[in-house]
Amino acid sequence: MEANILVVDDEPEIADLVSVYLRGEGFRVFPCGTGTQALEVVKQEKIDLAVLDVMLPDISGMTLCAEIRQEHQFPILMLTAKTEDTDKITGLTVGADDYMTKPFSPLELVARVKAQLRRYTSYNSGDKEPEDELSINGLTINKTTHQCWLYDELMSLTPIEFDILWLLCANRGKVISAEELFETVWGEKYLDRNNTVMVHIRRLREKLGDPSGHPRFIKTVWGVGYKVE
Repeated sequence: MEANILVVDDEPEIADLVSVYLRGEGFRVFPCGTGTQALEVVKQEKIDLAVLDVMLPDISGMTLCAEIRQEHQFPILMLTAKTEDTDKITGLTVGADDYMTKPFSPLELVARVKAQLRRYTSYNSGDKEPEDELSINGLTINKTTHQCWLYDELMSLTPIEFDILWLLCANRGKVISAEELFETVWGEKYLDRNNTVMVHIRRLREKLGDPSGHPRFIKTVWGVGYKVE
């Protein structure tokens, strides 16, 4: 799988370790020690995925993630030395697709990178079933072009956000549990107290202008899951 991977970490040992494993899988790696350097690389190179450390010497990984998301939708995996849920939730809120807590297994990181790239490239390959388009109350989502419009205005969704919204729209009227959403979209086993789905639903609602108290699109069925009516 050929892809350009941005690795941002101010600890040379970690950046080197991650780079060695990724290069061993055939990836082209762009290691950076600061957020400023990373932004320059993103401007100059076609990056397919970024691995960002939360703690950087100039700007935070959260700020860097938000900056990248203003122009790019490639997958972002956050690395954090903290175990608090708030740190992980913040990363997901600003646009990250996944996170790993240090210390981590390099083999697991490679596996997650591959999973994110498979999902991202499949959405952008155009190799989809024809007429995969759904329209619901002013929302139009097209699986073939991986585009979504709200009242004829093109929305900017990450691959994860698109996948969640498509799954809910394709099962209109059916309640999808957080466990089913996570295992379908992320392709991993759902664990208790996993806030990942909740954070992405919240971000989707923000983009849809969908207040949680009176949602027009994504509704919460308390104790069961989510649905689009």
